[in-house]
Amino acid sequence: MSEVETDVAPGLPEHLPPGETVLWQGKPDWRSLAIRAFHARKMAIYCGALMVWRLASDIAAGLPAGEVALGMAYMLPLMAAGVGIPAALGWLYARSTIYTVTSQRVVMRIGAALPMTLNLPFRGIGNVAVRRFADGTGDLPLALLGKNRIAYLHLWPHARPWRVAKPEPMLRCVPDAQNVAAILAQAMSEAVPGKLEAVAAPARPVAAPKGPALAPTAAAA
Repeated sequence: MSEVETDVAPGLPEHLPPGETVLWQGKPDWRSLAIRAFHARKMAIYCGALMVWRLASDIAAGLPAGEVALGMAYMLPLMAAGVGIPAALGWLYARSTIYTVTSQRVVMRIGAALPMTLNLPFRGIGNVAVRRFADGTGDLPLALLGKNRIAYLHLWPHARPWRVAKPEPMLRCVPDAQNVAAILAQAMSEAVPGKLEAVAAPARPVAAPKGPALAPTAAAA
């Protein structure tokens, strides 16, 4: 496993050796990333609730219609910031990210302010899981073997939530996640025969990360 900061090709830190090929390359869906990593939907609900509370309070206090309207106008920048900032972060991080699956490894080009490339050979990956969401996007966390560790803060938001002590890199909010999981599982099983078993079983779509448990796509034998 290695970390580098420059790319010789989009998403790749170096030219691939002979015989190694790119099987899939993509980015997170920025809308899904904004909702699930930066909680844009929760912020919109929270800001909307504040506006409703302010409106109800002003009406209950008997304020004139003009003052009620002025109070609501003052709340609009809060609403715009509450939704706009997570959306902007989702777009920025998605734009600066490239995930690549080759016939030998997973490469993650991540980082908005400080770009970094993670080179994860299949032999260092013990397990891959997939969680699909109702919009077709999904997360693919990668459990690393042995002493391979990457700091959680270096990975975020491309890390499996709440796995701080043993961080797991994650292809986050990728479009057509089930197909990507199948490609990755097949590549791992072919690259490391006898060690990894491709499963790639369809996972039940869920609408939020609180849904069913992650379904395995490749597991150590």
